[in-house]
Amino acid sequence: MTSTTPLQAVIVGAGPAGIRAAQTLAAHGLRPVLIDEAARGGGQVYRRPPAHFQRPPRALYGSQAARATALHRTLDGLQAQIDYQSDSLVWNAEGGQLDLLHGPTQTTRTLRYGPLIVASGAIDRVLPVPGWTLPGVYTLGAAQVALKFQGCAIGRNVVLMGTGPLLYLVAYQYARCAGTRVAAVLDTARRADQLAAVPALLAEPAILARGLHCVAWLRAHGVPIHRGIRPVRVQGDARVSAVVWSDGAQQHRLACDAIGLGHGLRSETQLADLLDCRFVWSPAEHAHLPAHDAAGRSSVPGVYLAGDGAGIMGADAAECAGERAALALLADHGRAVDGARARQLERRLGQLRRVGQALARAFPLPADWAAQAPDALLLCRCENITAGQLRACARETGADEMNRLKALTRIGMGRCQGRICALAGAEILAQATGRPVEQVGRLRGQAPIKPIPLHLQTQQVADGTDAAAPPRDE
Repeated sequence: MTSTTPLQAVIVGAGPAGIRAAQTLAAHGLRPVLIDEAARGGGQVYRRPPAHFQRPPRALYGSQAARATALHRTLDGLQAQIDYQSDSLVWNAEGGQLDLLHGPTQTTRTLRYGPLIVASGAIDRVLPVPGWTLPGVYTLGAAQVALKFQGCAIGRNVVLMGTGPLLYLVAYQYARCAGTRVAAVLDTARRADQLAAVPALLAEPAILARGLHCVAWLRAHGVPIHRGIRPVRVQGDARVSAVVWSDGAQQHRLACDAIGLGHGLRSETQLADLLDCRFVWSPAEHAHLPAHDAAGRSSVPGVYLAGDGAGIMGADAAECAGERAALALLADHGRAVDGARARQLERRLGQLRRVGQALARAFPLPADWAAQAPDALLLCRCENITAGQLRACARETGADEMNRLKALTRIGMGRCQGRICALAGAEILAQATGRPVEQVGRLRGQAPIKPIPLHLQTQQVADGTDAAAPPRDE
């Protein structure tokens, strides 16, 4: 039986997953609320530049320009059918409502939700290296944001270091679009890892071809690519001047004025955590992820997960997952949906999940990173915590779980809320205690998810919800 009861659905995140979810709900007669932290929708992979930005889509998105443009047009075309709230950070979820901070005015308010689709996306996954806090060291994602959103490069002579498909994509974009010299691509993954993943990747020839094209273009234009390396240290005084790396036989020093660093992506899971979703360990992604079924239903009734926030699968999969989660939401609330389309999306997601697992095999985290990390290595920049301090805490107190380690050392209590340091901290704790990393746990999400102003005054806004305004200058 088809329900005619008004249904207020909320979507968090206006990337590929969130936009497709909104499109699907609107096509079925709903007017969803779409909340996004960015000023313009598109997510990280299809980050949309400011309106006055003149660089053409091909220069920003390469071979994915047509897909990015189509997604942007879809969102633009939905404006009359959805309640689109950009520049809005969801910083807490509690008691059936979301707490939001609206960026331009720095006002806060609450929004009640019924069914909720979380499409929170992903962030960089980083393993620190000595010297990584020097000015001129960026994450790969930050390097890409600078190019897409600000129209500038992070340096003139850049090294890209780490592993993952994003490593080669950013190198290609910088060498091709930014007018920057890419001094080298330094990949911690071995050639053997990548060759072993090729048979599985052949199932998706378009994805494989995009990766091979980036590598071939870089080589054709003289960009050195070194695989199976180990970062030793970043050198510099006031800012980066060089990177030292080892090929296993000897060390090499390469001059540069900027470094893009990253070891793939990790799911942004804090909101799912605040919503009390159950988490499970994913060996392929080397991370604890919120559990969900093939349609995107989480362990919490009425909460659905879509896109990279539920597991790293890429933009193509995110679009499918957003639509599938929306269909699940509709079906769960008595709305008629196309069952054949739902099954088609699940099959496609299954195919792309296997590709994601193959990519994880091709670009694994360095297995010996923790053993090689010196005691003086700074892991938590916010709280100034070193690897040696974590090892000493584990040794002296018996701490063998991440939240206990956090309470004793303050790792993960700073501005990033563990987004950057949690992975490295867990690896060090596992190495120090001799336990598998999946058994040392994960840092639990805490509100506020991201920093918000401390001094807020309550005011009443037009829609009748409580809001807060920043204090006036004294």
